[in-house]
Amino acid sequence: MRVLFAGNPAIAVPSLAIAAGTSWTLAGVLTNSDSARGRSGKKESSDIARAALSLGVPVLKFDTLKTEAREAAAALKADLLVSFAYGRIFGPKFLALFPLGGINIHPSLLPKYRGPSPIQEAIFRRDTYTGVSIQRLAAGMDEGDILLQTVVPLDGRETTASLSETAARAGARLLNQFLSALKENGTAALTGQPQQGEPSYCTLLNRARSCIDWNQSALDIDAQIRACTPWPAAHTAHNGKVINILRAMPVPGESPRPPEGAPGQVLGKDRKFGILIQTGDGVLAVSCLQYQTKKALPWQAFLNGARDFTGSCLQGGF
Repeated sequence: MRVLFAGNPAIAVPSLAIAAGTSWTLAGVLTNSDSARGRSGKKESSDIARAALSLGVPVLKFDTLKTEAREAAAALKADLLVSFAYGRIFGPKFLALFPLGGINIHPSLLPKYRGPSPIQEAIFRRDTYTGVSIQRLAAGMDEGDILLQTVVPLDGRETTASLSETAARAGARLLNQFLSALKENGTAALTGQPQQGEPSYCTLLNRARSCIDWNQSALDIDAQIRACTPWPAAHTAHNGKVINILRAMPVPGESPRPPEGAPGQVLGKDRKFGILIQTGDGVLAVSCLQYQTKKALPWQAFLNGARDFTGSCLQGGF
């Protein structure tokens, strides 16, 4: 049997390798057209497209799934569509191309966090666990029946980058489990369970949500920083200049604390924790930061070049 794999970012690459390494045939890959990346604005292929080329399989690049895309996909004669972080809803005409239908790998415990940023949302909300689901593709976004799920525990120090790597591995293991069951049990493996519970939703992360409000608690700002790593980077402002906060942590309650200041005030430094900043509840210790467009620096080096930083009051980024 033949699989068409649809995806774009790096999180889907381990699952692509599973689809290519099973007794199934990887018929091809569906991904977005090349797009501008980085400061140079040079157009580059998606992570999935580059991985597919190394496997020597056909790569279909489309930004809409209209007639041309359907004809190209149909020519590959795939039995099953497998999607992971593809970012588009498959219409009925497209899904009808696949005798076994389609499945989607989603990095949350559906129906929690339907939408495009479930990993960031789990970090923002300081969840103690998340997971990965395999669902049947349905007409609505992330609404299909659940075929398999696995739980991923969180320790509260994950970033979007690190949790994406964890979810990528978990998704690949789950896909391997599913494809093995499909081979062994046939279409019975495609029988799922309707999603249980009240659904919740997440939206695309943007620069506005990465702006730090120092009136929030140290715990919430820490979660924001981790959720916005590596992109779009949580940010604040000092003397009219944007500063990205790249790594931080709340100062533990049992640690000695400097006198309290107004939210956003730079209280001083601590050799163990870094630059100490007052929040609406607790003190945040920043250990890596950068002026926008400048290179990231450890806190000691940053203070050497910003001698008016200590004692200043940081403002919301812009």
